[in-house]
Amino acid sequence: MAEVERLKQELRAARAKVSELEARADVDPLLDILNRRGFERELRRSLAYVKRYGTDAVLIYIDLDGFKAVNDRLGHGAGDELLKGAAAALNRNVRASDVVARLGGDEFAILMWNVSEAHAGAKARDLENAIAAVKVRRGATDMAVGASAGIVALSPLDTPAQAIDAADRAMYVRKRERQA
Repeated sequence: MAEVERLKQELRAARAKVSELEARADVDPLLDILNRRGFERELRRSLAYVKRYGTDAVLIYIDLDGFKAVNDRLGHGAGDELLKGAAAALNRNVRASDVVARLGGDEFAILMWNVSEAHAGAKARDLENAIAAVKVRRGATDMAVGASAGIVALSPLDTPAQAIDAADRAMYVRKRERQA
C-alpha cells in the first residue's frame, strides 16, 4: 500500500511538472511575456471571438528601430536590457485584458479587444513614445531606440498568418513614415 501511495505522489509531481513545462513553452524566457507560439494561440482565439460575436479587435505589430546598433555598440547584455525595458513599457501602457508578446528578435505584438481602429492608432503612437523613453546606460553612454507600430483591425475572415502579415506590412508603412 505504501508503494502505491508513493507512486501516486510521483505521478502527481510528474503531472505538475508537465503542466509547468507546457505553460512555459508559450512564454519568452527573457521577457516573461508570450512568445510567438503563445501569441499565435491567442490570435486564433481572438479571431474566433471576432467571428462569433462581431466585436472589434486589433493587432498592433511593433518593430524596434535602431536595435542592432545597441547590440553592436554596447553588447548583447545591453540589448537584452533594452528588450526587457521595451516589454515592461508595453505592459505598463496596455490594459490587463490586452495580450503582449514577443514574436522574435526585436518584434512585438499586442492584441486588443473592444477597441476601434482609431483608438488603437492613438494607442500605437503612445506605445512608440513609451518605448522611445526606455534608456540603457553603459558607462557614459545612454542608448535608446525608436519603435514603429503597424495596426490592423481583425476581420472574421482572417487567418492568423493573414493578420500577422497585414500588421507587419502596416508596420513597414509606419517605419517609412517615421524615416521621412
